[in-house]
Amino acid sequence: MNMLDIIYKKRDGKILSDEEIIFFVRGYTNGTIPDYQMSSLLMAIYFKGLNRQETYTLTKAMKESGDVIDLSEIEGIKVDKHSTGGVGDKTTFIVAPIAAACGVPIAKMSGRGLGFTGGTVDKMESIPNVKTRIEKSEFVNLVNSIGISLIGQTAHIAPADKKIYELRDATATVENLSLITSSIMSKKLASGSDAIVLDVKCGKGAFMESFEEACELAKLMVDIGNDDKKTTIGVITDMNQPLGNAIGNSLEVIESIETLKGRGPADITELSLVLAGIMIYAGGKANSIEDGYKKAETSIKDGSALAKFREVIDGQGGVSGVIDDYTLFPEPKFSKDVTCDETGYVFEIDAREIGFASQYAGAGRATKEDSIDMSAGIYLYKKVGDKVTTEEVLATVYGSDHKKVEIAEAAVKRAFVINKNKPEPLTLIKKIIR
Repeated sequence: MNMLDIIYKKRDGKILSDEEIIFFVRGYTNGTIPDYQMSSLLMAIYFKGLNRQETYTLTKAMKESGDVIDLSEIEGIKVDKHSTGGVGDKTTFIVAPIAAACGVPIAKMSGRGLGFTGGTVDKMESIPNVKTRIEKSEFVNLVNSIGISLIGQTAHIAPADKKIYELRDATATVENLSLITSSIMSKKLASGSDAIVLDVKCGKGAFMESFEEACELAKLMVDIGNDDKKTTIGVITDMNQPLGNAIGNSLEVIESIETLKGRGPADITELSLVLAGIMIYAGGKANSIEDGYKKAETSIKDGSALAKFREVIDGQGGVSGVIDDYTLFPEPKFSKDVTCDETGYVFEIDAREIGFASQYAGAGRATKEDSIDMSAGIYLYKKVGDKVTTEEVLATVYGSDHKKVEIAEAAVKRAFVINKNKPEPLTLIKKIIR
């Protein structure tokens, strides 16, 4: 096969064969196909697109470019959850213990974050002494014994995706549905779970801004997951304002614990119950999504979900006392209140601007080499639709660097739009795609 022929073929809008797709994925991963040819092909795909079969083959080839995790030693239907990302999205620390408390085995491997805040692993590491690097045998034993483990990716999962994504990022070819789908699903399918629940965000703080685009992406990912014999369900959710009140690593874990105690913000509580309900249903522990939702509610009310999170921390060597004493988390040296300049209603909170503010404060990474300030972040006291008055505190910025906190404060100020008129309420759960 010749890479130039493949580029010509896709440039002219023709369908690539399975063999051609496998050829260029393997060739680029092992270095026999150069960046300039792969860049040309990505641009051709960006403009001409891939059909469902091409997308599935690309996903499968990327999945098989590295390790494919075998979790057959873990009893039961393993369920994984993936979010396309957002600001204040800390649902893993809530839905995973809820689902596990309801009998669904959760063997979750997550990555680190690049951007607004740390990823799931970074946030987990804000808990003192917790281990996120665990050998597979210990990981399996933990899931079999307590029903859940949350660790970092130790296996060589989907190396083709890592290499191709870096090139997409450098060649302005990220925003293509098939390329996004293959990137996300190659890693999820390689991670070994039997079922996958996808939280696809839409809105100003999301990767896909429009509801229609988010639905299209979710439908394609659900189709690809089901093609690979994985029960896959997508949920379209709103990201036009930050999720919950806390943005930042330790702040988000604290808010997750508060939610497990039944004291979380309304939006993060509702989304977590919906996602957990779907996970419980997909894991065969509920007769319907509605039944799963009720079981999820019960696990918070009876304390079993909180107890499960305590078991997770203990099982991975962490200080589970953080559940009862939040001062055990890293504490910031500085804080700055953001106050309101007028009376009215919070008409909009630019989630993307809040995300950047948290990064400016030190909660996220601009490059892979950056270190994270676990104490940095933002706490919102007001959300869209809330009434506000002059000099009322809208939010507080935290961090260990005074200058960074001041820069973040200015960004938070820009993010709030105050209006005399009360806005229409935002719809959090927009659609479930099965």
